[in-house]
Amino acid sequence: MRFAPRPLNPPLRDWRGRAVWLVGASSGIGLATARALHAAGAKVALSARGQARLAAACAGLPGSLALQADVTRPGELRAAFAQLHAQWGAPALVLYCAGRWEPLHASALSAAALREHMEVNYLGATQLLEVVLPTLLAAGCGHVSLMASVAGYRGLPKALAYGPTKAALNNLAEILYLDLHDRGLGVSVINPGFVDTPMTAGNDFAMPALMQPDAAARAILAGWAAGRYEMHFPRRFTLLMKLLRHLGERSYFFAVRRVTQP
Repeated sequence: MRFAPRPLNPPLRDWRGRAVWLVGASSGIGLATARALHAAGAKVALSARGQARLAAACAGLPGSLALQADVTRPGELRAAFAQLHAQWGAPALVLYCAGRWEPLHASALSAAALREHMEVNYLGATQLLEVVLPTLLAAGCGHVSLMASVAGYRGLPKALAYGPTKAALNNLAEILYLDLHDRGLGVSVINPGFVDTPMTAGNDFAMPALMQPDAAARAILAGWAAGRYEMHFPRRFTLLMKLLRHLGERSYFFAVRRVTQP
């Protein structure tokens, strides 16, 4: 008899009529995931900083809510959540996918650039959690999901500003799971490799196993349906990145230099 391990989270399969809030979802993986959830019958609320892009995203999702909010401004997140809660009640899912990426080498280190990445990629997530967790805990159900990256597994060239924020999100997600699982909440983390989005469009280096946003969204929904804690994709790339996590420092530095240096 084959043993099937118990899912780490309550599986999320039937989205019909369930409210979801995607923050930072006016393009890329977030928007593709919003479209997939909408097609599955979810009531979709989107938040983003730019009003025009947010309106354009929601225009293709009939019945969706456009809740403009800058993740670096907690008051705007609170106002957006208050509007969502007044109309739909507590959401079944909150996905944080706001992100900032600019390549940065240590020879050009900028504390301002590191701070800007931290404010959007990490602190924005904590401010969203501060807004939604009291309501989800009171309801005793719900799921929070954080968009991290394989760049958070170990140090990578040009990821001086980006990588540490994604490592922080992975650590945060583990702590959230330990703290919230017994309170009835689901917690998951998403670690994409390279996905063809506006964020990666300016990269001047080869992106192995480049994936389309729609395929990434399908992988995310499949992970929620299976009750997974972590979703990572494309697996032919992310499994290699996971393997590299287990190398000693000397072997890891050698391997990364061989791959990334001309």
